[in-house]
Amino acid sequence: MYFQIIFKIQDNIEKELSSERSKMDITFVLPARCISYIISLTTPRDASRLSLACPAFKSAADSDSVWEKFLPSDYKEIISNSSSISASSLMITSLSKKDLYFYLCHNPILINNHTTSFSLVQETGKKCYMVGARGLSIAWGDSPQYWNWLSLRKSRFPEVAKLREVWWFEIIARIGTRILSSKTNYAAYLVFKFVKSRQGFDARPIEFDVYFEGSNNHKRRSALLDPPTNVSPQLSQDRGDGWTEIEMGEFFNENGDDGTAVCKLCESGSVQKRGIIIQGIELRPKYGK
Repeated sequence: MYFQIIFKIQDNIEKELSSERSKMDITFVLPARCISYIISLTTPRDASRLSLACPAFKSAADSDSVWEKFLPSDYKEIISNSSSISASSLMITSLSKKDLYFYLCHNPILINNHTTSFSLVQETGKKCYMVGARGLSIAWGDSPQYWNWLSLRKSRFPEVAKLREVWWFEIIARIGTRILSSKTNYAAYLVFKFVKSRQGFDARPIEFDVYFEGSNNHKRRSALLDPPTNVSPQLSQDRGDGWTEIEMGEFFNENGDDGTAVCKLCESGSVQKRGIIIQGIELRPKYGK
């Protein structure tokens, strides 16, 4: 709506005012602060389009006052607590707010002692978190006979968990809703990959459960993690970063007052399983909302 208003103002000015300067520059009529304020009421996508489409708006659309509005209100605290950018924190904090915004969209930073990553959705500026394998509760995860911990070049975390062999397969992530974006529908995704010598994930479905801790409102679903290629639909999706993901469930975060979101997957031990690598469980706005 605000995006259309700005272009309407520009169009009316060009029609009604006779001077060449007025026709070319809306800032002759509206102060830059006013234009910046209007643009800040739009979206990151609209601000980027305005910067490219209209030279008269570029300075205002790229200003710190606009992009500060698109960053989370607690972004400074998140960055200061990051465990992944200490060496380059000075460089990051010296970026313009627009450059910082896009840095956080494309470069997840690690927090909570390298156990969680934080990033932004480029289109909306809403928060994404991934709880890494070390931040998850993995049944028998501390037993080397069942799980190995290793480093992989394509993982954003220092360590991932590789399953050697278990019957009882259970993984749980917990994350406080207070740190998530409010009034946002979130989905949880298991992020994983298989090794060639895998077993058991094509035989019995995994049960997924996403709910608020202490709530009885559970919406369980189940799916094979490694279904035959001729089975449709294929619920697991290639992320394009060397990993696969499958949606576990979703929830609506109103104001962050629901306490803790619990994301759980389990298979009761009826089939022996091996050969999966867990990077983490990601929570991100569904459909960018």
